Amino acid sequence: MIPELGPSLGRLTDPAPDPTDGTGVRLDDIRLRLVTGVFGLAGAARGFATVGDRQGAMTSLNRVAWLALWEKALASAAERIAGSVNAGLESAAEESRFPRKRLQPLRLSVEDTRAIAARLGRGGAPFVAALDTLEQAGRGAGANGAGEVAWRSELNAAARRLEAAWLALEVAADAEQRHWAAEVERVRRWRRPRWPLWLISVAVIGVAAYVGLVLGGYLPVPPALAGLAEWWWATW
Repeated sequence: MIPELGPSLGRLTDPAPDPTDGTGVRLDDIRLRLVTGVFGLAGAARGFATVGDRQGAMTSLNRVAWLALWEKALASAAERIAGSVNAGLESAAEESRFPRKRLQPLRLSVEDTRAIAARLGRGGAPFVAALDTLEQAGRGAGANGAGEVAWRSELNAAARRLEAAWLALEVAADAEQRHWAAEVERVRRWRRPRWPLWLISVAVIGVAAYVGLVLGGYLPVPPALAGLAEWWWATW
């Protein structure tokens, strides 16, 4: 009653590549946990089917169970990306001496992480639609055995759509990392403005030049500098 889902999951079941391959945030462990969860659901369904509980077998692979695995994978991927971005911002700020008060608003919050998860999940719409179809097929198969063929077909279709949803997630994850890498680089390249230093330097030089001209007798002595001028002239 329960088909082998491995072939339908396609590249989702590929082993994790060598750690030295690729750059950026790695999501292979999250992908493999997702696949393990699907196989776990299928194993539970086979247990029910073995004892003749058709309804229990289909319930084990229902829409809610699939969605729970998918949403957990989305949340884990988004949290990992957000954590990487925040770590990059911290490192870049230390390198450029970016002000801490200005850094805090740039750090990704819980709301930002949820927004990332939503963007990562945009490619999962066909998968969710396939789960809706699977749920409908399950209701039809619950009344009699004639609908089981259609249910198994929709089950394989949902597995194929899950593979496509994950591949879309990986593309979206790369886009997210490129976007936030630009923000991290902006913090790294930040330099403290020099105009206050130049302004203070010009002011100090201007005051020194004015006092020098006054003490040299080239300019009239203002009341505020009268005591200094008398002391200077008496000494020198």
